[in-house]
Amino acid sequence: MRKHDEDNVKRRDFLRRGSRALATFFAGSHAPALLAADDNPPSALFAELPGELLPPDANGLRLPAGFRSRVIAHTGRTVLPGSSYIWHKSPDGGACYAADDGGWVYVSNSEVKVSDGGGGVGAVRFDAQGNILAAYPILQNSDNNCAGGKTPWQTWLSCEEVDRGRVHECDPFGSSAAVVRPALGRFKHEAVAVDTDNGHLYLTEDETDGCLYRFIPSQPLPSLEAGQLEVAEAIEKDGTVQLVWHAVPDPQAATTATRHQVDKATHFNGGEGIAFHAGLIHFTSKGDNRVWRLDTRRQQLEVLYDVKTAAAPHLSGVDNVTITASGDVLVAEDGGDMQIVLLAPNGIVLPIVQIVGQDESEICGPAFDPSFQRLYFSSQTGPLNLDSDGITYEISRIARV
Repeated sequence: MRKHDEDNVKRRDFLRRGSRALATFFAGSHAPALLAADDNPPSALFAELPGELLPPDANGLRLPAGFRSRVIAHTGRTVLPGSSYIWHKSPDGGACYAADDGGWVYVSNSEVKVSDGGGGVGAVRFDAQGNILAAYPILQNSDNNCAGGKTPWQTWLSCEEVDRGRVHECDPFGSSAAVVRPALGRFKHEAVAVDTDNGHLYLTEDETDGCLYRFIPSQPLPSLEAGQLEVAEAIEKDGTVQLVWHAVPDPQAATTATRHQVDKATHFNGGEGIAFHAGLIHFTSKGDNRVWRLDTRRQQLEVLYDVKTAAAPHLSGVDNVTITASGDVLVAEDGGDMQIVLLAPNGIVLPIVQIVGQDESEICGPAFDPSFQRLYFSSQTGPLNLDSDGITYEISRIARV
């Protein structure tokens, strides 16, 4: 699709959606209907636990029986023949967004430093049948955009993983320019999740002594223009761990890093992916290979998975997180065995996909399409013998006859 066709697709998307989400995004007005948790249709992809992984397919992916894969994009190549948009380097965190015509958009961060040309966010637009209609940037020349988070008002919060990094709020349909959200603090941002029950945001920090943060907006969501950034203190009492929150004195970190401003703050070793579902926040810490679960109502924290104590330690190199329609946690590996692993409530630890021959890479950006029938993710650096360094994939079920 040529550039004018891509522009027409984006323009039609904007007209279909009108100002429903974008007006609240930029005006900061209250829109309660947009804050309800996403509907959870039965997952066609993981309605049942899949079986063992088969030998690699033609794309180098080990999948369970009944699944198939396709390559969506390669770094350094156009996503569509004849298009002017080239897929970015080092694809990282991602999310999917529903379009009014039944299609969707997958967005993907670019973890490239400004000194190497800058990162940003790219997007791929699909129709209702999963055909690619367009690809385009929604943020450019940013700094080391690692992970981020999807908002229920249909924007993407792209996080910069650098000292005094920023958070950009982006329109996944590319109709409006991204906006920096300084109130979310200046630190080595990794990921962010929106607690729709309480109207709060939770943020992770990728430092060996990083912290867990909470942002309480001054105005009801979706306004992110002002608010209080807080840092967590974990207090163990009577066999449970309770979080207590302290205001960060200087969220802009003008002289002192945010993680060092509150003496009582608890430090997590390399905060990574984070996601919210049904009153629970799940996040990972790569330094100790743990997956944490926070009950946001009780503010009680527990370890859901620890590689050192797990009966089935299939998961290591914990990184990005996403949640299935039924509430199971999917964790992508940075290194490890290059797998995406499902953590079921009954204690099952089950690999559901593995990338073969890319041991120096990491899996990034797992995200379901709006119907939960397709899963998208990237191999950030791809095979060592590949000229272009990133590959973005889709997996889905083989149609049953």
